Amino acid sequence: MRITGGKYRGRTVLCPPGVIRPAMDSMRESLFGILGNLEGQSWLDLFTGSGCVGIEAASRGASPVHLVEKDHIKKQTILTNISMVDSQIQLFMADVRRFIPTAKRQYDIVYADPPFPMDGKIELAKAVDKANLLTENGLFIIHYPAEEKKDWPKEIGNLFCYDERQYGRSTLRFFVNKKETKKDEA
Repeated sequence: MRITGGKYRGRTVLCPPGVIRPAMDSMRESLFGILGNLEGQSWLDLFTGSGCVGIEAASRGASPVHLVEKDHIKKQTILTNISMVDSQIQLFMADVRRFIPTAKRQYDIVYADPPFPMDGKIELAKAVDKANLLTENGLFIIHYPAEEKKDWPKEIGNLFCYDERQYGRSTLRFFVNKKETKKDEA
């Protein structure tokens, strides 16, 4: 895998051992093209896998970037991958469902790429909303299988879907947070 744009464009990202389904380069490139300049935006990458999406965010100016992954087999590879980043990037080894309600800060963008077979993806979005993880007008983006497209509501709490893109068997759904929220910075 390679970083598709920004400061670290062209750098190689290692694929960790274990079960992983890396986001396609073309999908990542499209995602970051849609988002544009991320300078100064905080980013949370849930189910980080290799750390590639978080590194893409950092490459395009996001800071801080926080990564969450529970599979300890992937830890060393993720740490090796993020060692190229000279801005603030941090890995949290935790189960995403436990991390969300205990997060100490809000983020401008929360990106979730749960395993395709995982149940409860809509509940995951509800948990992000309930935990006030997003700043006002912050974005929640989830990557899921295209066959689940019909299951998703237009609104989840204060999250309103404003865009959806399909890339082969993959779908990206974009939500914006329409509630003014405050949470202590960590």
